[in-house]
Amino acid sequence: MEKLKVVEDFLPSPHQLVLKEENVKVTISLIKNSVDFFKKEAKEHRTSYQKMIRQVLDWYSANFQKSA
Repeated sequence: MEKLKVVEDFLPSPHQLVLKEENVKVTISLIKNSVDFFKKEAKEHRTSYQKMIRQVLDWYSANFQKSA
C-alpha cells in the first residue's frame, strides 16, 4: 500500500449549507383549475404544489428583473 496523505477537512459545516432566503407569507386566490393542475403534477413528482407554484413565480420574477 502506498503512503497515505491526510487531507484537512475542507467541507463547510452543516449550518453553512442551509441557504435561507427571506420568505413572506401571503394569501392569494387562484383559479381552481390552476391549483388542481399543480396538485396533480406535485403528486406525480412527489413534491409540494406550493413549492411548484413558488418556483414558477421565482422564475417569472427573475426573468423580468434581468430585462428591467
